[in-house]
Amino acid sequence: MLTVALQGLLFMVLLAFGAWVLSLRNDDVSIVDSVWPLLILAGSATYALASLQTGPRAIVMVTLVALWAVRLATHITWRHWGKPEDRRYQAIRARNEPHFRWKSLVLVFVLQAMLAWLVSWSVLAAVVNPRPWHWLDWAGVCVVVVGALFEAAADWQLARFKSNAAHKGQVMDTGLWRYSRHPNYFGEFCVWWGFYAIALSPQNWWAVASPALMTVLLFKVSGVALQEKDIADRRPGYREYIARTNAFFPGRRRPSQEDVST
Repeated sequence: MLTVALQGLLFMVLLAFGAWVLSLRNDDVSIVDSVWPLLILAGSATYALASLQTGPRAIVMVTLVALWAVRLATHITWRHWGKPEDRRYQAIRARNEPHFRWKSLVLVFVLQAMLAWLVSWSVLAAVVNPRPWHWLDWAGVCVVVVGALFEAAADWQLARFKSNAAHKGQVMDTGLWRYSRHPNYFGEFCVWWGFYAIALSPQNWWAVASPALMTVLLFKVSGVALQEKDIADRRPGYREYIARTNAFFPGRRRPSQEDVST
């Protein structure tokens, strides 16, 4: 299994290297966001091919990863198209000049390949999982599908909201965003815990590192914590939105201060 895992890592690093070369053209490393889900897809396909697994679990797993990855990569590419480098990467660039364009190979692209590899461990575990297909696999598939649809719906709702110039600077608090401040991240959370359910077996206990790492990333690194770092200063009304709406897990809205006082 280690050989298969390392083959997946090698393919991911090579793909990340190709993305880095493309980023040099415009000095914009934001392309890594679009490539990241494709890194996981590349690793997943490599696991299945290198291990010669053609059973139903391997086929279902790679298919689910492909649907998730292509949708997310397309959405991120469309969202960033024609825009300057994401401000997250502008900040990283400013901290690492001079010669950031060369440093970014390791600081951004290889790092993202390593994270994608660690996150993909549940896919590897599912592909080589020897247990017969049973109810836990069906449960995992259902969680993945619901999570992916939830994430896609949240992304679509937010994109539609932002496309209206009248909403510039306003807070999206309708649709799924009425019940969670980050419903897209909640959907992503479900996807990866669903993948883990498909991978689950006594000998694959280590695969829990995959959804656990994704959970940490969503809560503490590139997800909720990063998105809300200074958004209340940039968007009037966001503090009220925080007071009324769950950060992550969807739930009923809490009454506002005005509602309480009346």
